Amino acid sequence: MTPPAPLLPAAAPLPAWQRIAVVALPLLTFLLSLGSAPLFDVDEGAFSEATREMFERRDFLSTWLDGEPRFDKPILVYWLQALAVLVLGIDEWAFRLPSALAACGWAWAVWAFARPRLGNDVAFGALVVTATALGPWAIGRAATADALLNLWLVLTLFDAWRHLETGARAPLRRAYVWIGLGVLTKGPVAIVVPAAVTLLYLLSRRDWRGWLRLVFDPVGWVILLALTVPWYAAALAVHGQAFIDGFIMKHNVKRFTGTLEGHAGSIFYYVLVLPALLLPWTAALFAALVRLRTEFAQPLPRFLWLWCGFVVVFFSLSGTKLPHYALYGATPVFLLVALHGRAMTRALPVLAVPTAMFALCIALPALFAHLSTTDAGNAFFRGQMSRAYEEAGRSYFVVTGAALALWLAIALQRRWSVWTRLAAGAVLQALLLATTVVPWSARVLQGPVMEAALLARELAAPAVRLRFDAPSFSLYRQAVTPSRPAQPGELVITRVDRVPPAGHEELYRKGGVVLLRRTAD
Repeated sequence: MTPPAPLLPAAAPLPAWQRIAVVALPLLTFLLSLGSAPLFDVDEGAFSEATREMFERRDFLSTWLDGEPRFDKPILVYWLQALAVLVLGIDEWAFRLPSALAACGWAWAVWAFARPRLGNDVAFGALVVTATALGPWAIGRAATADALLNLWLVLTLFDAWRHLETGARAPLRRAYVWIGLGVLTKGPVAIVVPAAVTLLYLLSRRDWRGWLRLVFDPVGWVILLALTVPWYAAALAVHGQAFIDGFIMKHNVKRFTGTLEGHAGSIFYYVLVLPALLLPWTAALFAALVRLRTEFAQPLPRFLWLWCGFVVVFFSLSGTKLPHYALYGATPVFLLVALHGRAMTRALPVLAVPTAMFALCIALPALFAHLSTTDAGNAFFRGQMSRAYEEAGRSYFVVTGAALALWLAIALQRRWSVWTRLAAGAVLQALLLATTVVPWSARVLQGPVMEAALLARELAAPAVRLRFDAPSFSLYRQAVTPSRPAQPGELVITRVDRVPPAGHEELYRKGGVVLLRRTAD
């Protein structure tokens, strides 16, 4: 391994406004209106209902969903959601809070890493990108495990770089802590990504022995095993072969080697997805890409590009493809975008992207309403989307129209740099999505499920699901809803295209959701 680098120079003092903005911006974009939208099915509903069932079963070592073992993810995010529920009660805010705080930590970690290496302005720019780009903004406000895993991956690879940069052991030992927490959050991917990225980087320096010292640190492995073995051993003791088949084989091996739950895609899937996850910063990504060849000889940019490149290639080879997988390699792009995007001078192609985003927000109700009259999708989603105008009302168009007008005023402010205008537009986009667009879309897509669940809870009768995967129904009903044939007197939640032909009384119908009561055999 090469000799340790000299200590980094002290960063310049921060202006007062920037100190405030560093703390406040992530809190604003990730926490504002966090509980204003119903939980989305399937993922948010499944994570949240599994957490609720921990309390119902008084079992905080295993996760269950509608009375069946749930092996999709390890335990850490459920523990954090349970802690939030203890403090705040059962509501959307509590279930989403761990992700929102993890996303804030993610943004602050990016800033803290960049500041001594790239300067205050680039560090602040990277924080703004992390806190406002569409991908991290979305998973940072979702009651799932993805924002938490991204935090651990970022902390791991940043501390791995600090160790490579200085030779200090403390960052290396911290990296093992973050890996352990990542393994408790989502499994082996928390080991695979850091191990592969550091291997590629050290091989590029012809230092494979340095990689062996990095990944086989004895103290580090004691830390990692101490964090992970107790829960995995307990899960194996409780569930035995079912845990191996469900978690290891299905949700890890088969997720990579085959297509799980219909989530397929071409080999170029993530090449297209990554720019979309960066919206509205996509044009700045191309400003960074044109410098890839010239800056690859520099250690830090090479490390960042290898990090991004490995994730894109690795998950492109996976049989199961989901958009948020690309975010495991997006953090280095945030840094590179902030490093190079500030030099952008051509306003039109850069500012056209947020303009299109704001215009799309205005057009979404019309788009949903149009799709509801076509053959797109299935009858359930067409039924849900048919309520787009009903849920929008006049206020939706007033707010989205005002946002577009404000953005155009910002875009035409020629005294500001292109980067400053783009940053202002990105913050405005995040606020518009949080306060208006996402709550509206959740009412359209999830409102009838929540209303049916609240009615079922009021009726206090047993309920079952009929060919309908909507775990949020169980959460809002606050009772397990198994998937099985109904008995007389039981409630049945189903879709408009799966209503039984006879023997049921209709209690509720809205959009694509129907609640029935079984009346006869």
